[in-house]
Amino acid sequence: DVELVAVNDPFITTDYMTYMFKYDTVHGQWKHHDVKVKDAKTLLFGEKEVAVFGCRNPEEIPWGAAGADYVVESTGVFTDKDKAAAHIKGGAKKVIISAPSKDAPMFVCGVNEKEYTSDITIVSNASCTTNCLAPLAKVINDRFGIVEGLMTTVHAMTATQKTVDGPSSKDWRGGRAASFNIIPSSTGAAKAVGKVLPVLNG
Repeated sequence: DVELVAVNDPFITTDYMTYMFKYDTVHGQWKHHDVKVKDAKTLLFGEKEVAVFGCRNPEEIPWGAAGADYVVESTGVFTDKDKAAAHIKGGAKKVIISAPSKDAPMFVCGVNEKEYTSDITIVSNASCTTNCLAPLAKVINDRFGIVEGLMTTVHAMTATQKTVDGPSSKDWRGGRAASFNIIPSSTGAAKAVGKVLPVLNG
């Protein structure tokens, strides 16, 4: 079981956080138990208190004082081991990066999770695409073998895309309105599959 003890978000207040959590256009309305604000630094999930921090620097977040053993790093900013290790300076014991990492060991359930050992403090759970592709690639390779492959991923709209056309100097096509266009983009999923399934690397 996982017990939520603290959340860090430097950009929104607890009352706005509660509002966004309770009413979500994509995921629907939260109906499990009441969520409300106790004070500016505490949320209540039913009777359960959850501390709220607003730190921009991970090493300033008092995870230890809040009793957090595991931290999910889901900003998309602190994705390498050195940056993610800042959470440990704040008192966390282990960090799970919810994105691919260039140097943290990556694990995908059903693929290589048995290689995890308890001395590893920072891990990456790879990407959503890698979590879709790697288990299938493992099953096919184990049963039949894979000589070469080609993958296509179709992704839903994300929060970083434009609602109407706008400037995007690094990726011109990425500047087009998301709901009106199928926008080609690159993915690092194939490389990530090679990391969690070294037999397919290359």
